[in-house]
Amino acid sequence: MAQKEQLIMSAVIKRSLPPHDGPVLCVVDMHTGGEPVRIVLSGAPAPEGRTLLEKRRWVRQNMDWVRRVVMLEPRGHRDMYGVLLADSEDPEAHLGVLFMHNEGYSTMCGHAVIALGRFALDYGLVKAGEGPETPVKIHCPCGPVQAYVSQSGAVRFHSVPAFTLATDVTVDVPGHGKVVVDVAYGGAFYAFVRADRFGLDVCTSRTRDLVDVATAVTASVKEQVKLSHPDSEDLAFLYGTILTDGNDAYSEQPTANICIFADAQVGSDGISPLLLNGRVTPEPENGGTGFLIAHGCSSLRITKVPILSITCCIERQKPTVLFHSRTTGRFKYSSTNLQNKS
Repeated sequence: MAQKEQLIMSAVIKRSLPPHDGPVLCVVDMHTGGEPVRIVLSGAPAPEGRTLLEKRRWVRQNMDWVRRVVMLEPRGHRDMYGVLLADSEDPEAHLGVLFMHNEGYSTMCGHAVIALGRFALDYGLVKAGEGPETPVKIHCPCGPVQAYVSQSGAVRFHSVPAFTLATDVTVDVPGHGKVVVDVAYGGAFYAFVRADRFGLDVCTSRTRDLVDVATAVTASVKEQVKLSHPDSEDLAFLYGTILTDGNDAYSEQPTANICIFADAQVGSDGISPLLLNGRVTPEPENGGTGFLIAHGCSSLRITKVPILSITCCIERQKPTVLFHSRTTGRFKYSSTNLQNKS
């Protein structure tokens, strides 16, 4: 931040705050299609650790007061999402970030990445290029994520490699009996299950009912399914459950899903991903099986496709797909961009 802006911020703080004897946190509030992102600019201690994942552990154990102050009431709310800036060990990263929410700390967040792309340019961390897009490399706890900020302000990004951990896993969910779920990773692990398995509809059922079911599924999967990640055990945790509409065949009609993560928090991104369940038909020569979790407000289940590093841009897939987010409206998901159409 420029020296002049620092002086202005300091003057504003001195003028607007009542007498106090504690630390002063300066934050920037942003949103992505209505999803909140609160970025801590200054006032928080620098996280300790050699790597970003080590810093995440240190913050959780030694600095959780920052999360509670900026995420929870009276300054925040149960659906607030936050970012703590941290030094990255990656020399090519423009910024390192730690994600936080109403329950703790995530490893990836799509809507926050989109906001951070704009933040990096708006606050001069990255100089806008002369081309149609400016690349911004964001080091997240799950790994490097490449955002692209267009001159119009739109943002797309490429995330870390996504993969399926398990399919057709049966878990016992209290009150619902045996439930079959899939578990996949795209920066964070999610369980996936059709809403109609519980007699619910992701578009018309009460949000409270959907949240209760998803929360029960999450608890059961955490208890009964062992998660693992090839890079780090710090990534081997279940972030939440995504209820799908069950529309597996490709169609020009939007598919609908709802994502419940952390402490019953409702989101539309992945990085709280939504699942486009089998909506993209792969090229015939592709082999293998995998979930492609697209964290730019969507996730993709694709069969017979290699594990790729993707998110808002799926370079080997041609069809344009529409999906309806319960929280942020309708999006167009194509090979080049993700646009909010509402």
